[in-house]
Amino acid sequence: MISPQSQSPSGAPKPPNYPDHTNLMVVINGEGQSLPVSSPADWAVRRAHILAHCQEVMGLMPGGERRVPLEAEYGEPVAESNFDRIHVTFASEPGDRVPAWLLVPRQDPPEGGLPAIICLHQTIRVGKDEVVGIEARPNRSLAKELAERGYVVLAPDYPNFGEYQVDPYALGYASATMKGIWNHMRGVDLLASRPEVDPRRIGAIGHSLGGHNAIFLAVFDDRIQAVVSSCGFNSFPYYYGGKLAGWSHAGYMPRIRSKYGTDPARMPFDWPELIGALAPRPFFTNSPLRDANFEVEGVRVCIASARPVFELLGAADRLVAEYPDDEHDFPPDVRERSYAFLDRHLDRG
Repeated sequence: MISPQSQSPSGAPKPPNYPDHTNLMVVINGEGQSLPVSSPADWAVRRAHILAHCQEVMGLMPGGERRVPLEAEYGEPVAESNFDRIHVTFASEPGDRVPAWLLVPRQDPPEGGLPAIICLHQTIRVGKDEVVGIEARPNRSLAKELAERGYVVLAPDYPNFGEYQVDPYALGYASATMKGIWNHMRGVDLLASRPEVDPRRIGAIGHSLGGHNAIFLAVFDDRIQAVVSSCGFNSFPYYYGGKLAGWSHAGYMPRIRSKYGTDPARMPFDWPELIGALAPRPFFTNSPLRDANFEVEGVRVCIASARPVFELLGAADRLVAEYPDDEHDFPPDVRERSYAFLDRHLDRG
């Protein structure tokens, strides 16, 4: 279930502001004093502040009133190389159903079940069809490749991509980002309910839009045990020179414009904090040197800031960043190493 630290109910005290989002080893107590983060308990307090600040921008995480029965509806299996591809829709909340592809290896699952992945697509009209290889550019068939490797994979559509049309704001959300997080958490519910899945071994992966959505999901859902993000983030001051308009439209977080004026200095959270909030769970990023979307120095800032948190929690070797000499892409050799990373941390035998 959701980590208790992710809850920020309406009416809760406003978390303290942190002027430096790159210094994660400081926590502000109830008296407004800045103290060093010297223990996991200290970090838990800082992490709770980070998640509360995220919800100031994204809107509050939905509560149990939206967690309706999944009522999954499955289509006929389509035989692929060594797995079946199955169309599924599931209820994410009252009045809304999310379409997805479920990829299930054709093998008898071991005792305890198979590891599973939620695979999130990039910004592309066809949505989930790309990652399963139906209509894919090179280096984008992540779900297909992971299913061939022996994972059960769920690939849902993000709001208003593929076959999924929804107005998150009409449903009461403050951002499409939070609607996506909630849908993806319900996708994890679906994976965990499958008889062939080991619910203790679920990871998340994505490229670009999917790369940051994998991080958002894992920050709010501690059932995600390992994360791979390709071309998915950098620190806000480095995003197009601090111009945050690209994060502020209706497909992401409109409050970045309406409340914070697209100014990185006014933002209550930043990506170094989100990467730190993943610890001690394993995190792998593919961040190419020539990525025009997410300038690489802003990625290095995030990794350097998060590393002390991983070290504090005894997980220094679980934070892996690769910087290939490439553009906004997920090249085969790095992709293979990211899959090996998932194999290792999700115990794929």
